[in-house]
Formats: sequence, structure tokens, C-alpha cells
Amino acid sequence: MRNHFTAVIVGLCLSALSLHGQTPAKAPEIPRGPAGKPDFSGIWQSLSGADYGLEPHLARTKEEPTGAGVVEGNVIPYKPAALEQRAKNFAARATADPRSKCYTLGTPRGIYGNEPFQIFQRPRDLTLLFEFGHPVRTINTNNTEHPDGHIDFWLGDSRGHWEGDTLVVDVTDFNGEAWLDRVGDFNSDELHLTERWSFVDRNTIRYRATFEDPKVYTRPWTLEVLLYRRLEKNIQLIENYCSTLDYDQYYPVPHSGN
Repeated sequence: MRNHFTAVIVGLCLSALSLHGQTPAKAPEIPRGPAGKPDFSGIWQSLSGADYGLEPHLARTKEEPTGAGVVEGNVIPYKPAALEQRAKNFAARATADPRSKCYTLGTPRGIYGNEPFQIFQRPRDLTLLFEFGHPVRTINTNNTEHPDGHIDFWLGDSRGHWEGDTLVVDVTDFNGEAWLDRVGDFNSDELHLTERWSFVDRNTIRYRATFEDPKVYTRPWTLEVLLYRRLEKNIQLIENYCSTLDYDQYYPVPHSGN
């Protein structure tokens, strides 16, 4: 009797949704690998403008547009001494930004930088290739642990696991040399980063990163950006070895013919 009553109630609810032109929400169809896990393979790019400043800001120059910010709560919780260092970074940003020296953007800046990056995925790891400077980052998903001791990496050491359809990545072992954006936001070598990668739909990834760094911040804080799949015909990463620009004069100039 109880099962019959429950079936009637469910039927009435579905009928009511149908009368109002509604249907129960369906989970988005997303790419999946052979093991059933979400497959993030592809070329992705952020349109957030976060590389020009993680916090909300007005336009500073023609090359630094206005931005709404990507930090939850809008403000990065710096310690007083770190806030002073950020101000020094900002003042010297034209030459002090590691990007201006053609260094790798690091983690997580490479994710929301202005150039695309590519993901190759297999069950044991994800390989991320970045257009700017062409660094390669590996996210291990084979249940391995971080190496013993502290190792200085520009990209950190990344160990991931799955929580349902979300890839959770634990990143440690930073060298503290990279900046987080073009205005001097930064972290130290004690940064502990937790990333969460999940699909919004098959062509959109929600990327969240939580920062814990007792040297620099008063508390953990989080940023969030969306990453969009590049769908143009023949899309591919293009060489951007900006460190070679100073040597252009020594390169042979190709002739157009005749």
C-alpha cells in the first residue's frame, strides 16, 4: 500500500512538471575516458582577464583593462609585510614580473593566463602544455605521494584524485619565484594549493584554486575562473618562446620569392 501511494505521488509531481512545460534537470553530457572519469583533454583558455589582476580593478593603462576580479570576497588577505611587498612588486611590475623575463607563468597563473594551454589525459596522469614559454606540468592521478622533503618547482608538484566528477589536485613544493598576475600578487615557497576541476558542460571547465600560505596570507582564500574549449578549425598551440626575441636580428629572413 505504501509503495503504491509513493508511486502515485511521484506520478503527480512529474505530471505537474509536464503541465508547466518543465522536465526534471538532467546532468550535462560531458566527455569521459575509458574508466568513466571526466576527460579534460583539449585546448582551453580563460577569458577572465585575471592575469591583469586577481582583485577588482579599474584600467591602469591601455594595456591593463578593467577587471571584475576572480577572488571570492574580492580581497586577497595579505599579512602587512606581504602587502608592502605586493606594493613594491606593483611599482616595479614593468620589469620585475617574471613574465616580462619570459619565465614560465607558474601554477596557477598558467591556467588563467591570456594564452591557451592543452591537456592530454590518461588514467595515471594529466599532462598540461602551455603556449607561453612551453612549460610542461604533470598532474599525477596514480595514488602516488609528494616527494619527501621540499623541492623548488616553478609549477609545484601536483597529486590529484577524483571526488565524483571533480578532479581535486594537491599542489606543493613551490619555489616562491612566480607571480600570480601582472600587478605583483604573489605567494611564497610555503604555498599549499588545492585545485578543483569540474565540467560545467562539455566545453566549459570550472576551475577553483584555494591558497594556503602562512608566510604571506592571514587565512586561506579562493579564486574561480571558467575555462573555455577552443573549437576553431585546426586550433593548436603556437610557439611563443619570447626569450628569443632579443636575437631576432640574427635569424635568417625568409624571402617571399622572385
